[in-house]
Order: sequence, then C-alpha cells, then structure tokens
Amino acid sequence: MTDRELHAAGITDPLLRAAYAHCRRLNSRHGKTYFLATRLLPAARRPAVHALYGFARWADDLVDEPGAGRTTAGRAAALDALQQCLEDCLRGAPTTEPVVRAVAHTAARYGIEHRHFRDFLASMRSDLTVTDYPTYADLRRYMHGSAAVLGLQMLQVLGTVVPQEEAAPRAAALGIAFQLTNFLRDVGEDLDRGRVYLPAELLAAHGVDRGLLRRSRDTGARDPRITAALRAAAELTRGVYREAAPGLALLDPASRPCIRTAFVLYGAILDAVRDDGYAVLHRRARVTRRRRAATAAGGLARVAATRLTARLTARRPAVPPGRPPRQVPVPVPEEAS
Repeated sequence: MTDRELHAAGITDPLLRAAYAHCRRLNSRHGKTYFLATRLLPAARRPAVHALYGFARWADDLVDEPGAGRTTAGRAAALDALQQCLEDCLRGAPTTEPVVRAVAHTAARYGIEHRHFRDFLASMRSDLTVTDYPTYADLRRYMHGSAAVLGLQMLQVLGTVVPQEEAAPRAAALGIAFQLTNFLRDVGEDLDRGRVYLPAELLAAHGVDRGLLRRSRDTGARDPRITAALRAAAELTRGVYREAAPGLALLDPASRPCIRTAFVLYGAILDAVRDDGYAVLHRRARVTRRRRAATAAGGLARVAATRLTARLTARRPAVPPGRPPRQVPVPVPEEAS
C-alpha cells in the first residue's frame, strides 16, 4: 500500500494503515489479474478494494490451503472463529486481526451490508462438505455467496451514476462471471481438492462424469467428450459476461477503467483456455504478459481521458439559472445561382 493511497483515503491511524497494507499484499500475491485492474482506480478507493479482496482470499485460504492437522472440523472451527471476530468488529469491538480490522473499517466507511459477509462465509463453509453441484441452479446458489456478494460489496466502493439497486444485478453477474472463469481455468486443481464445480448436468450432457475427469487428469489422456463439456462451460460463462456487460456504463466514470480492464482480462482467460484446446485438466491456461500489458495500457488511457473530461467539465462556466445557453450563430451558405 503506497503512502499516497493511504493519504488519499484519509487513513492515518497506524494500526489501520498496517492492516490495509497487509490486505494489499494478499491481493497482489494471489489476485494478480484483479490487482492489476485495481491500480486503475482513484487512489482513495484502492485500500477498500484491497480490504474486501484480502478478506475473501484469507477466508478462502482457511478452506483450501494445506496445513498440518488441518481437518475438516479444524477448518470449520477456524471459519467460525473468523465469523465471530468479524461480527464483533463490525459492531465496534477491537481486534488484533489486521484483515478483519481493515474490512470492518471499509464496511463502516462505505455502508456495506453485513449480510454480504455472512453469505460469503456460508459459501466458504459449504466448501468443507459439498464436493459437486448437480445443476447450474445449485451452483448459482453457491456463487451468490462466493462471488455475487463480492460484486455487491464492490459496488459500494466503485459508485454508480444510477440508483445502486439498478446496477446491483449487473454487479452480481460480473462477480459470477469472474468465478465461473476461475472454475474453468482451475478445473484440474479443484479436482485434486476433491471438488467439481462444473454442474453435473452440463457434464452429463456430453457423456462426462467425475470418474472420466479423474482418469484424464491422472493419465494425461485427452477425451473429446471432456473437450465438448469444457467448451459448453466456456459458452455458459460468456453468456454471464454478456449479462453483466451493460453494468459497466452504470458505474461512476472514475471506476469504469478498472472494471472494464478486469472484464477484458478475465475474458482473455477464456480465450486462453480455448486457444490451448481446453486442456485445463492438464495445465493452467495463462494470459500472455503482452496481452496483460496491452490491456492495462488501454485502461491507463481511459483513466487519462476520464480525468481530462472531469477537468474540462469543472472549468466550463456554469449557465446562470433561468438563462438559456448562449446560441452561436451558424452561417448559412448562399444558394448557388
């Protein structure tokens, strides 16, 4: 966390500054795509985004990261302790946990509804016992807590040019689109953790089940049925991006370059999966550095254009109330004789 960002956000308390800096490190280490996009936000809003994503990453790690003696019961107890700590802090109690301190401060500052955090932790808790999803509707219910609420939390920080309830469905859809992208990219790694997030009904439509996925993962053998199922999952995900896309224009102009860049970069992951022949069971598809850099450069150009527009608007003289704007006469050419 740069001093400039913390100063711009008005964060002066040393403990809070350290807490936000810790969240920034979590986001930069684990969320490279979104961290890159976040740098396009106005400096004052970046700490809040790092707090929200740092908290999400920390809770997710409690569920997924290996560790000595990390039983299911132990992970459930850790999530319970985290939820209690967060709820106490949201009510104003002090805490020594830096991530909780930062995210509680962000929630209070931006008026983020506490139920979003409860819904998120409920989905994290389900990962301890739920290993697959029979239907897409089942998966959407899980993703409400694991992804949609992150979009809704972010909306408070990003700001909108319409009432927030109008933008909320698009923000939730974008969170889901990002997570579906991750599910497709990480299908092999998730399988190693014992989970299959792609809906069983989608897989079965192409003759695929968990056993076939496991054999392909273990042997390295490709199967056209799996390729067809993964292609269908990618098309499903692109449909959710189309659902979310109109929401970009509803955001505060200062926030649009960040979210548009994230939109493009996550969409590029789908392109990378396709270009690699849907081989995600065997290797992770990656967006090239050149494409990431080009996308970021485009985002910087949009940031510059937005700031220039804001400056020009601020300098434009206001029209006095009740007086119509000055009309500039337009010369009319004489008719040709």
